[in-house]
Amino acid sequence: MDIACKHLFHARITFARKKIYFMKPIKICIVGAGQFSQCFLHLFRAHPLVSEVSLAELMPERRKEEAARLGITRTFASLDEALASDVDAVGLFTQRYLHAPMAIKALNAGKHVYSAVPAAVSIEELEELIAAVKRTGFTYMMGETSLYYGSRVFCQEKWDAGEFGKFVYGEGEYYHDMSHGFYEAFQSSGGADWKKTASFPPMLYPTHSVAMILATTGAHATGVSCLGWADQSDDGVFDPAISLWKNNLSNQSALFRTSDGGMMRINEFRRLGQSGGRSVRLSLYGTEGSFEEQSNGGIWTTKTSKGSEDVEPLMVCGGVYSHEQWEAVKVDAALKGEFVGGFAEVHQKYRSRLPEEFKIQPNGHEGSHQFLTDDFVTSVVHNRLPTCSVWDAARFNAPGIVAHQSSLQGGTFLPVPDFGTP
Repeated sequence: MDIACKHLFHARITFARKKIYFMKPIKICIVGAGQFSQCFLHLFRAHPLVSEVSLAELMPERRKEEAARLGITRTFASLDEALASDVDAVGLFTQRYLHAPMAIKALNAGKHVYSAVPAAVSIEELEELIAAVKRTGFTYMMGETSLYYGSRVFCQEKWDAGEFGKFVYGEGEYYHDMSHGFYEAFQSSGGADWKKTASFPPMLYPTHSVAMILATTGAHATGVSCLGWADQSDDGVFDPAISLWKNNLSNQSALFRTSDGGMMRINEFRRLGQSGGRSVRLSLYGTEGSFEEQSNGGIWTTKTSKGSEDVEPLMVCGGVYSHEQWEAVKVDAALKGEFVGGFAEVHQKYRSRLPEEFKIQPNGHEGSHQFLTDDFVTSVVHNRLPTCSVWDAARFNAPGIVAHQSSLQGGTFLPVPDFGTP
């Protein structure tokens, strides 16, 4: 198997692993005490290959309160303090535009990095991030939740079985209106000036939708034309006079060419009259078979079948957790269903790779949290390429970064750079 093929294998779901633990457990510091970090803090603490979980948080009161509530015995007042300590790794759950500079600093300090999405907000940051991984040799993993969504797992299995045929066209969508928990999330992380960063350009947060397609097919984007929708709300969030990015676009839609000759349409919308159902959706069309997903379900069909098959029952996440476990993750009510949940039927045959200790822990984001946590810990301990490496992160982030530039130029078709494979 050549290097490129090995990379594509790792870019997809590496579910089946032998549990051979031969190195010492790691110490990890969670950076940021917001809503999202709590979901993973519990899982890192439960993992048998993690000996300590500490917390770094800039806000003193939040740091003290959350450490006491969560039973954290060691805290740091900053990322720099954590990097100067004996922790082996950091988990970055900070504001979106801070991920790349923090990850680069951590790698240079000799720490492994787990980063929430996105990996970076510019092509230059992606270049620096990849260079840091190459130079230091430490593990970097981007925690892209959609890699483990039921629809993605279903499509990967069909793709690997050859049932799609050749790739023709894919649709990735992230439909998340600001009113669905985003106001509260940005207020929590941004403080009094939260509107300055709540205007984050949608296409700079593209990995949920892009990864659904590219991780399945193994291709990468080569060019894009993108249009934007100027915000028409009066809440001042997307006011270019306030925005850190001078951004007034709350919705962006992009059409890409992919390296396998196919086409990919990505929608990143933050203003739309829609409530309930899945916010992240995947549709994939091949020469032999097709999968279509909407907010209320998924359909599989082939050109030789007599009709379509409702595969939604395979992808619905369920599972019963105790009241105490749900309450342990303190998130806004609007986001509870996404942040705390169980597994889907398509996940069940892969759960044996997870630690026994996870069986009583909450999951989240369509069954992804437990798999992502185990991915990172085992990749560090066993010194192997993680499921979503820095090269995968670049392939999932770069398309959106260039798409945003295209939208600022009225839809000009622009080339998307590719950073290759490890």
